[in-house]
Amino acid sequence: MHPLGFIRVSAVSPAISVANPIANVESIMESRRSLTDSDVLVFPELAISGYTCGDLFLQSRLLDDCLDALRSLIADSSGVDQLWVVGLPIRIEGRLFNTAAMIHNGKLLGLIPKQYLPTYQEFYEARWFSAGSNDLPAMASFDGLGEIPFGVDLLFECGELVVGVEICEDLWMPVPPSSIQALAGANLLLNLSASNETIGKASYRTNLVTSQSGRCLAAYAYSSSGPTESTTDLVFGGHCLIAENGILLDQSKRVGTGGGLDDALNHITVDVDLGRLLHDRQKTGTFFQGVSKWVATPFRRIPFSLAREPQPLKRFVSGQPFVPKDHDELDARCQDIFEIQCAALAKRIGQIPTSLPLAIGVSGGLDSTLALLVAIAMCDDRSIDRQRILGITMPGFGTSKRTMENAEKLMSLLGIQSTKIDIRENCLQGFRDLKHPPFGIPIGEKSVAEFQAAIEALPSMRHSDLVFENVQARVRTLLLMNSGFVLGTGDLSEQALGWSTYNADHMSMYNVNCSIPKTLVRFLVRYVAEHRFENEIRDVLLSIADTPISPELLPLSKDGQIQQSTEGTLGAYELHDFFLYHFIRTGASPEKILLLAESAEFSVNYDAVEIRKTLETFLKRFFANQFKRSCVPDGPKVGSISLSPRGDWRMPSDASVQSWLRNL
Repeated sequence: MHPLGFIRVSAVSPAISVANPIANVESIMESRRSLTDSDVLVFPELAISGYTCGDLFLQSRLLDDCLDALRSLIADSSGVDQLWVVGLPIRIEGRLFNTAAMIHNGKLLGLIPKQYLPTYQEFYEARWFSAGSNDLPAMASFDGLGEIPFGVDLLFECGELVVGVEICEDLWMPVPPSSIQALAGANLLLNLSASNETIGKASYRTNLVTSQSGRCLAAYAYSSSGPTESTTDLVFGGHCLIAENGILLDQSKRVGTGGGLDDALNHITVDVDLGRLLHDRQKTGTFFQGVSKWVATPFRRIPFSLAREPQPLKRFVSGQPFVPKDHDELDARCQDIFEIQCAALAKRIGQIPTSLPLAIGVSGGLDSTLALLVAIAMCDDRSIDRQRILGITMPGFGTSKRTMENAEKLMSLLGIQSTKIDIRENCLQGFRDLKHPPFGIPIGEKSVAEFQAAIEALPSMRHSDLVFENVQARVRTLLLMNSGFVLGTGDLSEQALGWSTYNADHMSMYNVNCSIPKTLVRFLVRYVAEHRFENEIRDVLLSIADTPISPELLPLSKDGQIQQSTEGTLGAYELHDFFLYHFIRTGASPEKILLLAESAEFSVNYDAVEIRKTLETFLKRFFANQFKRSCVPDGPKVGSISLSPRGDWRMPSDASVQSWLRNL
């Protein structure tokens, strides 16, 4: 077990020799010797005997050999700090049970019987086996093994890890045993299965495993018998699956996926995030409300230990957790988000007078472009004249030619009302009233042109001037607020970092972008460009999507280029969004976030120093800027993370960040 809460789980489908327990145990032992870095190994249903023995299950010779094979497997586990979960038929007090044997470090920890025995279509298990139930003996005795816990009320505990087990058909029930086990505290659910392949069954099976992990807020590992079982009437695919809280982490190849299977071993190994599961259960207040209803009697907890040195994670970690890797999934997500934004704005616009313009500050940047596209689509979908939208572009001392031209061209092509207001004279008067010399330059009676020339002549923008920046931002908001119903443009990443001027771009009447992270905004603009527009409009939108991110509040360079790069100041938004996701969504500590970042697939290679420095920036700014998030405009939640003080995130504005910095 990793000290930061990761459990390495292997789902294994080894080669089976039907009705040959000795050979099967050799195959199982060989499998486990290639998986020495795993904490938990789960093997298929009746793996020691083979699932397809039929009436041979009534032969004492087979059952005695299975018990001997189990003893050999237990002996082989001595000194091995892993939990092995293996299926076998076993007689207890004159009845035969289809069981899961829990083996750890030379001991048989317990036996769990299958509860639901299928007797329909190709299945006939009740012909041989008795069903597990709550009225069975609590202990079973075997020569050389002593008294062993037996029953459907067993969980296996190692620190915060609690393991529950069910067998094949159990999962297909309306209320699977794993649901009850989860309510009783199990967070890793294991399924030993023998599921044959028929048309469409693999997809259903995958959905079943994945959805059960989500309902149970648990990890779920599933291991099924493979094609070395008897093929007299059926073919078993060797399908192995591991899911975590509704997400399929990995699945093995199987019969039907092409390429054939290695008869020796088919398996998958994944690190499941136990800490994330515990966080999600703690956060989901309704999860434990069903305990008193469904957990009629207490479960027995059997302790065991795991000791494994920390290793690099064996788990896919996306460097852009808000952005799906698959192109079709990304398009589907962008469509969902964009339509949520449009529906939200339509409802809010329906509550204001029709004579009131919808005012948007159009800068030529990503965020304002997305907000404008939402307004356009909302008007078109609801037969509202686009002239209801008033786009205002307000060039200041740092506005670049590229963004200015993109803003003006976009407004013209989209057919909205538009106006251009140069804010520089208003800002100069503000500096005079405040008696503030920007960058040490006296204002006096300088004209806009004279002052612009003076600041552009500065050797470099080595230091910022917050008054200089804030006056521009607040002048823009003053003009917008006096023009109509203001549609805000700030995104989730800016809220997290406090990258907005309080009571300026921080404020609006409604903000459609409020829960969209910066890494996703660019993809949304591209999606809308490619799916809703053609020719010139699409070209302008794609140009905007490629523009460097900047507030454009500081002067340009002498050749007219943007000097104020947001990412140059704060660090890469890709990193900040990664930190935001794991800090809010999974409750990860800084130490754990760094571990995840080491394994993440980012778009570029960040060194460890940059990642740590950017995480420190994120933590400091996130805590310092809660006061801005405590008073933000309404806006729609579109994903699993929102920082709305009215909904998902309630935090004191004066909380201390020191504990998180010490952990970092």
